Order: sequence, then structure tokens, then C-alpha cells
Amino acid sequence: MTPPISTSRRDFLAATVAGSAGLLFPRMLLAEGLLGVPELHDPGACASVAPATMSPSDALGRLREGNARLVEGRTTGPNRGLDRIAAGASSQAPFAAILGCADSRVPPELVFDQGFGDLFGVRVAGNVATPEEMASLEFGVAALGAAFILVLGHTECGAVKAAMSPDVPPGQISTLYQHIVPGIPADTTDANVAIAGNAQHQLDVLRRGSPLLGQLLREGRVGMGSGVYDLATARVDILNTVGV
Repeated sequence: MTPPISTSRRDFLAATVAGSAGLLFPRMLLAEGLLGVPELHDPGACASVAPATMSPSDALGRLREGNARLVEGRTTGPNRGLDRIAAGASSQAPFAAILGCADSRVPPELVFDQGFGDLFGVRVAGNVATPEEMASLEFGVAALGAAFILVLGHTECGAVKAAMSPDVPPGQISTLYQHIVPGIPADTTDANVAIAGNAQHQLDVLRRGSPLLGQLLREGRVGMGSGVYDLATARVDILNTVGV
């Protein structure tokens, strides 16, 4: 059983944040939508946003269908030939964007049985929504036409389990913890509960931290959701959705 986050771990996190305040505090404000991101009160502010490739509900349905094919062992491997590669060389129009973990066992195109140009993938350990990931997702939606954003966690996530551990890892790994710990229920020792909580928390960060995505969500231009991929069964459990 994974131990709960200890007092020493919380002290370590506080010291890490305090020691890097000059770098992290502006980034945290940006993640909360409080620094450097203009509010989009003007109805014409999103006039240049690319049209969606499909409706948010259709995009989510296509993701569900692709994952079902994987689970049932009937994948079709669409859009993976040289003709698709050549056709996409000069432009792209992904139907969905995935904020996923960098884990080698969770490649979005295989998880959802898609091919070249179908998914706009943003991957980072712990599937955290920092300003850089947020900016990438904004680009995938506003410039390329993605109609749905899925924050995708997975079972046995090393980043989340490390954030729950009292041990201090080497290098920069611990810089992820400030983004993951807020999504972990305070009294849980269950890694699966923490992983689901983190995925839902990162979705919340996206909704609150990006005025652009928030407005497109309100307008019905994009939908969002969170989910967890089961490494043992290949099934994606959609936890919650908005805008579909």
C-alpha cells in the first residue's frame, strides 16, 4: 500500500516552492489565469479560432469507439499508411487533443486506435497542466480545430506514486509534485484514487487557468474530460466530461 504524503514531504514541497519563488510563483499565477493571460470579454476575441473538425460529442465518441476496438482485439490501425503521411505533410486537423502521461506504455494513438494526424498529443510525466501544456492545448484547439480535450491518467503512474511517497528523488523530478499533490485526496493511501484525483484536478486547472479554452467551452466549440487508462486491460475509464 502506498504511504500517505508525510509531513516531511509537505515540508520539502514547501521549501522547494519557496526556494524557487522567483521562477515558480509567476508560473503558478499563470496556471491559475491570474497573470499574463487576457480575459476574453470581447465576443469577437475568438473570431480567428479555427472551426472544429467535428462536434465535441462526436470527437469523444470516436475516442470511445477506438479504445473499445483495442480492448476487444479488433483494431483497424487507421490513417497509418504512407499516403496519410504524405497528405498531412503540409497541414493537420486533429479531431481531439490528449493531455497524457509520458509513460511509454500509454501512446494515445494506440490507446484510441487512431493514426497520423488524428490526435494532438501533449505528454508529460503525471499529465500535469502547467502553462506550457496549457499553451500547447490552446494551439491544438484554437489553431488546429481539435474538438475535445481529454486529460488521460493511467494506473500505476510513477509520477503520482512518487508524489505520495516520503522519499525525496534525485534531480528535478520533485518539481512535478507541486502540480500533482493538490489533486490527491488528503486522507488517501490508494494510488488509484490519487491517480483519478490528479486527472480530474488537471482538468480543473485547464478550465480555470485558460480563459481561451474556458470561453470556447462555454460557446460549445470544445468539450473536455478526464479519464484513466488501465495498463492491465487497455480500457479507458472516462471519469467526467463537460461540454458534450
